[in-house]
Amino acid sequence: MKGPVCLVILDGFGIGAGGEGDSTALAQTPFLDRAARLYPHAALETSGPAVGLSAGQMGNSEVGHMTLGSGRIMRQDIVRIQRAADAGEFAHNPVLADLLAAGSRAGGQIHLLGLISDGGVHSSLGHLDAILALLEGRGIRPILHAFTDGRDTPPQSALTWLAPLEDRLTALGGCVATVVGRYWAMDRDQRWDRVARAYRAVVQRQGNEVASAVEAIEKAYAREQGDEFIEPSVVTGAPALDDGAVVLFFNFRSDRARQLTNALTRVRPEALGREVSELPAPTLSAFATLTVYDEKFGLPAAFGPLEVPHVLGELVSKAGLQQLRIAETEKYAHVTYFFNGGREEPFRGEDRILVPSPADVPTYDRKPEMSAIEVTDKLLEAIQRTDYAFILANYANPDMVGHTGIISAAVRAVEVVDACLDRLCSAVLARGGELLITSDHGNVEQLIDPDTGAPHTAHTTNPVPLFWVRREAQGCSVLDGGLSDLAPSLCELLELEPPAEMTGRSLLQCDPPSSSS
Repeated sequence: MKGPVCLVILDGFGIGAGGEGDSTALAQTPFLDRAARLYPHAALETSGPAVGLSAGQMGNSEVGHMTLGSGRIMRQDIVRIQRAADAGEFAHNPVLADLLAAGSRAGGQIHLLGLISDGGVHSSLGHLDAILALLEGRGIRPILHAFTDGRDTPPQSALTWLAPLEDRLTALGGCVATVVGRYWAMDRDQRWDRVARAYRAVVQRQGNEVASAVEAIEKAYAREQGDEFIEPSVVTGAPALDDGAVVLFFNFRSDRARQLTNALTRVRPEALGREVSELPAPTLSAFATLTVYDEKFGLPAAFGPLEVPHVLGELVSKAGLQQLRIAETEKYAHVTYFFNGGREEPFRGEDRILVPSPADVPTYDRKPEMSAIEVTDKLLEAIQRTDYAFILANYANPDMVGHTGIISAAVRAVEVVDACLDRLCSAVLARGGELLITSDHGNVEQLIDPDTGAPHTAHTTNPVPLFWVRREAQGCSVLDGGLSDLAPSLCELLELEPPAEMTGRSLLQCDPPSSSS
């Protein structure tokens, strides 16, 4: 019987230029070095138009996994929402119209929550600009609770956007009320103690008292805090998000907005941690989100989800084949929800294994191995136990440790993943299977900004590698391409017919066997 076909995602592992900031070059990677000698390999584009983003926009895990699983290039949320804004459609959006009406009734102000950054991964300054123009046209004052980035942007860059934004809000009769690093406000791993600190600042006005948003950032820098970790700060005299408030959360990406949204609205109280559930909740007049953060929330969203039919997981299921998805907590949603085109429920025959990410460290440079070894152990057990036709695995280390900007830790992360790949590939090949090893975007290969020499903690626009690991590699090759070409390539290995919606192409080529005379 043919063994499993595996897609292995080395999250945040791009093709670097070498040098002191390239953790992939600095690390000892005997398996990947051997794979480059023995197996067909190529490069994939993971940014800009290749994944449905604007030119020059770095990719991310959400976009990457949706493109990988769907086999097509889709217009991503950041692009489709901006096009709607440019076309003047915000003024006619029914959810935004209802929110404006509620804001007019609630004293003429609306509270805005979101990440202030040009990173383009979770939010867009262009979207915020259109929202502010909409409020200005209705004479509604914007009250901003600003989350600072430093993860998808340089570590101390918040003033670039927040200083002029604060001036604009003042001119509109509004203000920046709160400044909080995303470490606190945008946790996605059930670290409710962090969310509670952000919540207390936004709702109860508990935090470092400052006269302005600019002062909050300057004082944080004096404490040697980067943007990601800025402790909750409250601007003196600014209004709290309390009873009767009207709220818009303008992040377009859902995963890091869910916990704070639930904390503020209590739409799923059973999912809240004790640190938040024990805090008093405001009775809000209205709460809307820019996109759907969680269908179970039932909250109004200005833009609904993309419809993505006939993804790879569905094809595998309809063929009556067994499939497995496995990742640690940090990337579990990506190998399930996002890879399945925004579908929460597993397909028939789809098993899922969630390995908890380490909860005993504040940042992953303290534990660069994360849970990679446990992921590998459970994956090898599953391969021995069940005849899966398709397996999707994600190693989070390169991305999550790369975001810390600590090169020594990133090198260790890459080396741990390399050792895990060696074990995994040996087991899959022993069962007659084959693997495609790739990434969703770059990160760990560029940890020093080439222009400034400062730490680089964001994703990159670099291409990523693709290895085709199989027993019989002679005469086989892999073409360069994009992430949308992976699902059609996997269809070929699984002997499935790709649907018309999969506009990518298979990148796999093998010479026909020679006939004997």
